[in-house]
Amino acid sequence: MSFQNPSDDEIREFLLNIHHIAVVGLSPKPDRPSFGVSTIMQKAGFHIIPVRPYTESVLGETAYASLSDIPGKVDLVNVFRASDQIDAIVDEAIQLQIPAIWIQLGIINEAAALRAKAAGLFVVMNRCIKIEYLQLCL
Repeated sequence: MSFQNPSDDEIREFLLNIHHIAVVGLSPKPDRPSFGVSTIMQKAGFHIIPVRPYTESVLGETAYASLSDIPGKVDLVNVFRASDQIDAIVDEAIQLQIPAIWIQLGIINEAAALRAKAAGLFVVMNRCIKIEYLQLCL
């Protein structure tokens, strides 16, 4: 079985109904894609929660070393990490019962995506959340 992303309508509906996005791998460097994407999503009204060890804050938000360290609600985990690191992130999201995971454009781990989907998570892979939000929701 191969992984298939949700339809555009499903993605639109999902994005219009979430607020808290934990961004794993959110860099504090303005020239990094994770910073640019998260800046746009923050300006669009989403609460961005940086997940990056050894970092105090990014985009004016407190950073956490792991998903498990986040004290509040998380609607979505947006991942900017290499494909070989996706398995552990998916496992943690499943364990914490986070309802959705978004694996950014250019990052593919089909086995992890299928495992997350089988666990009931809403899963998008190899697509950019900023591009999808701007195209589908505005």
